[in-house]
Amino acid sequence: MHQHTQYRKNPEAVSRLNPEQYRVTQQDGTERPFANAYWDNHEPGIYVDVVSGEPLFASVDKYDSNSGWPSFTKPIARTNVVEREDSSHGMIRTEARSLNGNSHLGHVFNDGPPEKGGLRYCINSASLRFIHLDDLANAGYGEYRTLFTSDTNTSTMTGKETM
Repeated sequence: MHQHTQYRKNPEAVSRLNPEQYRVTQQDGTERPFANAYWDNHEPGIYVDVVSGEPLFASVDKYDSNSGWPSFTKPIARTNVVEREDSSHGMIRTEARSLNGNSHLGHVFNDGPPEKGGLRYCINSASLRFIHLDDLANAGYGEYRTLFTSDTNTSTMTGKETM
């Protein structure tokens, strides 16, 4: 999808984060399972980085992983989610971070639905802002409405497609 906005880490947005959002996004924290805003959200819409506003995940790719965190099979644009090795807590995992906001989002695991590629993007609600499908245009994300039509929500955007 063609992006009309330059997304970046916004110091003003960082200053407005609540303590949990700051701990998760800026200090690589993890929120409690089943006690966060979006783990059981079933509304249509997209999830954007709470710091930069960059589009990250769509509800059409969200599923219940029984983990207590929002889980997605893929990002809206693979280029907006950076994966890197995380060896904290005595284990090796794949961390997911937003490209432009550099926010810690969560982790990527290989135990997702096999028919959807096998990945599980296990994401902290505190790193996200949800924009309902009905509000996409007013919030400046109108181009992402196409993700919710049956002929376009079957493939991940690479970040290079144009409308």
